[in-house]
Amino acid sequence: MSEPRPLTGEATASSTYKWWVVGMLWFVCFFNYADRQAIFSVFPLLREEMNLSNVQLGFVAASFSWVYAAFGPIAGLIGDRMTRKTLILGGLIFWSVVTIATALSTEYWHLLLFRSLEGLGEAFYFPAAMSLVADYHSPATRSRAMSLHQSSVYAGTIAGGTVAGYTGQLYGWRSGFYIFGILGVVLGVALWTFLREPRRGAAEAEVAGEIEGGPHAATTSAAPAWQTVKDVYSHPMARILTIVFVGANFVALIFLSWMPSFLHDKFGMTLAMAGFSATAYLQLASVLGVLTGGFVADRLVRRFRGGRMMAQATGLFLGVPFIFLSGWTVSVPVLVFALIGFGYFKGMYDANIWASLYDVVRPERRASALGFMNSIGWLGGGLAPIAIGAMSERYGMSGSISATSGIYLSIALLMVFGIRRYMRGAPETSRAAVA
Repeated sequence: MSEPRPLTGEATASSTYKWWVVGMLWFVCFFNYADRQAIFSVFPLLREEMNLSNVQLGFVAASFSWVYAAFGPIAGLIGDRMTRKTLILGGLIFWSVVTIATALSTEYWHLLLFRSLEGLGEAFYFPAAMSLVADYHSPATRSRAMSLHQSSVYAGTIAGGTVAGYTGQLYGWRSGFYIFGILGVVLGVALWTFLREPRRGAAEAEVAGEIEGGPHAATTSAAPAWQTVKDVYSHPMARILTIVFVGANFVALIFLSWMPSFLHDKFGMTLAMAGFSATAYLQLASVLGVLTGGFVADRLVRRFRGGRMMAQATGLFLGVPFIFLSGWTVSVPVLVFALIGFGYFKGMYDANIWASLYDVVRPERRASALGFMNSIGWLGGGLAPIAIGAMSERYGMSGSISATSGIYLSIALLMVFGIRRYMRGAPETSRAAVA
């Protein structure tokens, strides 16, 4: 048995097209997050027009999360069996049409229905997209590629919150949904010609010097669903990464869903300013954090098996005080400082969510692994808008937000435990075990 090559150099797919793929998917993911974020900036308008309580608005947010979570495993299994390009662009067109339909809502149940359908459409994106990126980028560039892609999450969140708040203030809450929905459909049709499907496991095959048709060349995974689940979670660290993702997602969804209303109610900001402030400072800082996290992780993983996870744990630990401060402060400048700090260190964690997972699962299980982890993360995280909505009515929104810093601290400690227990050794050992 030959010795695996070290994780050095830029051994990857054949050309710069691999970075064009990241660029194309960047814009798809931009609309993925703009569409889902837009509704939170118009919560005050929906509350007034439809006479809704905070708990009812929490269910509007949760309906997306629960359907998104329910279809995650199915999306992952299908992503390992079907052409990923079709799932990515077909999903974009579907959820964009649903975004347009959301603007037609006139009753509360309409919002629940269309938010649920939005979750269904978007569930198919990440399992297919990250599997596709991993087949273009070897472990030497994978964190950087995925962190660059991850920056679109923050850009889309800012755009969704700001545009929906601004246009909602001027033209009514429906206007932002028309804008994002129509542009998403146009993008999906335009990219159909340019996005190409890679061979599964191509990046690992090239690094290992394998020939076409080697052990990583399989294009589909036909194993039964139960066997796929067993394979994905056979490594203990995959289970720990999933638990950590639940906690991180819980906190993130609180900031995404309630921060615009929090700023509007506590600091008297307009809808446009609240939508911008709730997203821009945190998300722009996350762009810097995610690029830092990807750069650092690609270097740490050359020295340690758990290098990517070490970068994530650092981001979790350092984000704790900023989460607490975000809810506790009564000063706008301090709040901005807290959102920037939390955003930066959140980005360090986010940069390696999927790259860390791919360090402990086989290439032909990548879409399924992401689907399972995404599903569990959003199922748990989906409770956040309702839980905080209910807590805020008893304890206040400020204290409820600050209390979630304890969740970040707990999952940071769990991540460190997992790294020390299961990820010791050189990177070559890790890659040999997975491949």
